[in-house]
Amino acid sequence: MPATIHTVSQLTCYIKELLEGDPLLSDIFVQGDVSNLRVSSAGHSYFTLKDSSSVLNCVMFRGQSGSDLLNNGTEVSTHGRLSFYEPRGSMDYMVDLAMPEGTGKLSLELEQLKIRLEAAGLFEKSRKRTLPTFPKVIGVVTSPSGSVFHDIQNVISRRYPLAKLLLSPSQVQGDAAASNIVSALELLNLNGESDVIIIARGGGSLEELWPFNEEIVANAIFGSRIPVISGVGHETDITISDLVADLRAPTPSAAAELAVPDQLVLKENLSEMIIRGYNVFIHRTEIHQRSVSDITQRLISSMPDLNLLRRQIDDLCKVLGTTLIGTTNFTQVELLSLNQRLQTLNPTATLQRGYAVVQKSETGQVLRTSNEVKVGDQLNVTLVDGTLQVTNSALKPPKTNKSNGTSRKRPEMKPLI
Repeated sequence: MPATIHTVSQLTCYIKELLEGDPLLSDIFVQGDVSNLRVSSAGHSYFTLKDSSSVLNCVMFRGQSGSDLLNNGTEVSTHGRLSFYEPRGSMDYMVDLAMPEGTGKLSLELEQLKIRLEAAGLFEKSRKRTLPTFPKVIGVVTSPSGSVFHDIQNVISRRYPLAKLLLSPSQVQGDAAASNIVSALELLNLNGESDVIIIARGGGSLEELWPFNEEIVANAIFGSRIPVISGVGHETDITISDLVADLRAPTPSAAAELAVPDQLVLKENLSEMIIRGYNVFIHRTEIHQRSVSDITQRLISSMPDLNLLRRQIDDLCKVLGTTLIGTTNFTQVELLSLNQRLQTLNPTATLQRGYAVVQKSETGQVLRTSNEVKVGDQLNVTLVDGTLQVTNSALKPPKTNKSNGTSRKRPEMKPLI
């Protein structure tokens, strides 16, 4: 069978697939001395790592963690992957992390995970949530047998005894600790009663704190619907959990202090608020009092002189009294004159002087002359003390008036009996 002849491109492509497809070569740690360091104008570093017998071409792009540690002759521990550059037919070690020599594998893995999680946005500050000011329930993920939970209880009872603690027990060390922490955190989220969650454990070595550096724990904290405070280890211990959590505390006790307000501070603030409120009230009261006083003064100054008004009223009363007296006297005189005239025109007064009123009985006609009466007419004669009914029996010729020669006839009256 004849041998297959390959092109250069086919061979380099095959080599590239073999190198970059190997999982071992895609996630590898290498330790060696830096030599032939060259930094391009773009900031990328090109160098070799060597030991006593071999040399490895390396590339580290600008911005990768630890690029500032690269110096010729420096021994470093690195993490990266192998890559094959087809145009030159060369293999390169693509470094994404460099740390000083002597750094352990766990530290290198930790730095590598930090880089990956930061690129995924898990450390983004803009997504971190604000903690509730006055939490009613505080969930705690820690070991139930250690002193950490006891310390948290003491801090909460001292600072803010109104808050209730809800323990979700978990292992905090060992191979099963990471999955335990995830389960405990998910349980608190499922319960939904907590306002904030504290993940805590005491200090320890990197190996002992490693569960809090696991990617599954980081994802669980990132996915929590409830804000999370991470209080793992001592102040110098910084874990992945610290970086992902909404708030990092240097110790478990500090996490408890950050979770709740201090009742002493609240009392002081309340006292200050009361004092400020009282001072504001007094100040505003004084302002209102001055305003009322000013208004009162303006009203008083705008009012007329009461004494002057009293004198004017007295004078008017005197004038009115004089006028009323004069008017009353005049009216009395007028009334007397009218009364006299009425008395003169009063028929009763005429009858009292001896006169009578004669009327026809049938029609009530008042007779003024004898010509208005016939013989036999029934007449009513009204005197001052009564009325007489008479019948006219005869007519007499009127007496002659000497002055003008006329005569006046008077009817002859005959009483009706």
